[in-house]
Amino acid sequence: MKTKRLLSLDIMRGMTIVCMIIVNNGGGPQSYRHLGHSAWNGITVCDLVFPFFLFIMGVTTYISLAKTGFAPSSVSLRKIFRRTVLIMLIGWAIHWFANVCYGKGWLDFGHLRLTGVLTRIALCYGVVSLMALSMSRRAMGVTAAALLIVYGAILLLFNGYENDLSNVNAVVDRFLLSEGFLYTKRPVGPEGILGTVPAIAHTVIGFCCGALLMRKESLEVRLLKLFVVAALLLVGGFILSGILPENKRIWSPSYVLITCGMAAALLAAISYFTDVKGYRKGMAFFESFGVNPLFLYVLGDIAGIILGATHARQVIYDWILGWSVVPELASAIYAVSLMLVCGLVALPLYRRRIYIKI
Repeated sequence: MKTKRLLSLDIMRGMTIVCMIIVNNGGGPQSYRHLGHSAWNGITVCDLVFPFFLFIMGVTTYISLAKTGFAPSSVSLRKIFRRTVLIMLIGWAIHWFANVCYGKGWLDFGHLRLTGVLTRIALCYGVVSLMALSMSRRAMGVTAAALLIVYGAILLLFNGYENDLSNVNAVVDRFLLSEGFLYTKRPVGPEGILGTVPAIAHTVIGFCCGALLMRKESLEVRLLKLFVVAALLLVGGFILSGILPENKRIWSPSYVLITCGMAAALLAAISYFTDVKGYRKGMAFFESFGVNPLFLYVLGDIAGIILGATHARQVIYDWILGWSVVPELASAIYAVSLMLVCGLVALPLYRRRIYIKI
């Protein structure tokens, strides 16, 4: 099954990676509110970055598997398994590298964080891909809805909104893994095991939007339908937030619906201007990040770790502070500068059409 490539997907994915690098690499202890995650309930700009990536991953997973007609062949199963394991191993390797850089020892595997962004990306990709090869699109949608309903009930029944160790997410994490393998800066880890359940439903929503985008209709009609879906998701999410407030750390059902709605609306808007109207001036920068997303995300993480461990980050941050700027601006300048350095790698790869697949 041949599908026409939508430039908007690469652009939006690139925008997401650019923002990921910026929000993950603040130079100092003080940052602008929207460049940091919400303390608990609520959504900042920073809280939109990861869910947007999972949504786009769902869309592109549909497009990728559609090329083989969703046939569960040994080749496709091996590819899914290999990519899932590779992404997970890279995530763990980054945590190990950070431990080594900050003096925990080369062989200290007892403090290796097993949960994290790349672990969640790997699990969502793997599970949703296997669902796509074994279930109809309708069954996937029903399953996603069921996962959100069950997870929402669990949050309400078992202290899901308590920001302490009694939270069901913290309880499950500590029951399944020792504390050395977990995120310990807060009582409730941001990429915990139980929270991956709604994240899978989140990716399925992106997958179903991908199915809508690839239907045999004019692109304008498909984008109009995507806008309608976005509006329904947003309305449903805001209504649900009265019972289950939007919360990134526990990946609440309302957070899933609201962020998927925002992502769908943004994708439809970008696609209208780039794929329909052909307005592409200045988009090459974001596209360069979008065609090598995970590689550049990993590059940004490794660069941030090295700069932090060698104290170069503090030196650069103090130098920026010397310009008589406020600490929040100095932190943002540092983060944007690191992202632009990654861009010096992204653009040559893009111009030479070198795509590093992970």
